[in-house]
Amino acid sequence: MLKAVKEQRTLKENLMLASSTAFVAGVTNVAGMLAFLAFTSNITGHVANLAKHIVEQNYHQMIIFVVWLMMFFAGAFVSSFIIRSFEDKSRWKANSTPMIVEAIILLAVAIYGHNFYQETQLEREIVISATLFSMGLQNSLVSNISGGLIKSSHLTGLFTDLGSEVAEWFHPRTKNTETAGNKILVRFTVLGFYLFGGLAGGYLFNLYEFAIFYFIPVILLTIMYYDVSPLALHKLSRMFASGKRQTAS
Repeated sequence: MLKAVKEQRTLKENLMLASSTAFVAGVTNVAGMLAFLAFTSNITGHVANLAKHIVEQNYHQMIIFVVWLMMFFAGAFVSSFIIRSFEDKSRWKANSTPMIVEAIILLAVAIYGHNFYQETQLEREIVISATLFSMGLQNSLVSNISGGLIKSSHLTGLFTDLGSEVAEWFHPRTKNTETAGNKILVRFTVLGFYLFGGLAGGYLFNLYEFAIFYFIPVILLTIMYYDVSPLALHKLSRMFASGKRQTAS
């Protein structure tokens, strides 16, 4: 799921990456809204709020929203920088490292929220900054891997692309409708699993509160395990086979 990039990727790999990361984004966004009273990946909304506070000359909130926007930007920057740094050595390492960082950040949010969070304004602003950074990491990662096809939390762009691709799919001059159809399927997968993740995040937060944030790193680790499990099983089987030969001799 993380090894192949851009044109090397199969439809199955794109659908799996789209569904899992969109689900994570949906859970994080809705659970973050319920827990900290702010969306953690709504960049368009944050820019609108920034403009509102500039007009109202609310300088404290202006600074907060600028910091939040820069944290998402920083996450995207760090993710792309890591990928570029490691891609010549190991494609899996390059793509899994930003996801490991994201998992660590969200695990820290889970631990802090579940055990120490006192619902102060400063805590809320810091935790939202951390989750925005993690969403920037993820969005940049999946966009890099898929060649821009998948953006797990950018639904405005998703609907724009979806409208263009549906038009292309229906247009009589389009010769390769399969390519357009595959893109449409990926877009609907992102949309469906983002919505599903949002519903799950809202429902589970009402039941388990901050403990739901422990669930998100597990999903990210599962995505990484999917790529390494065949290699791990192969090495394990070779180890057992070698052990049997030594025992027999």
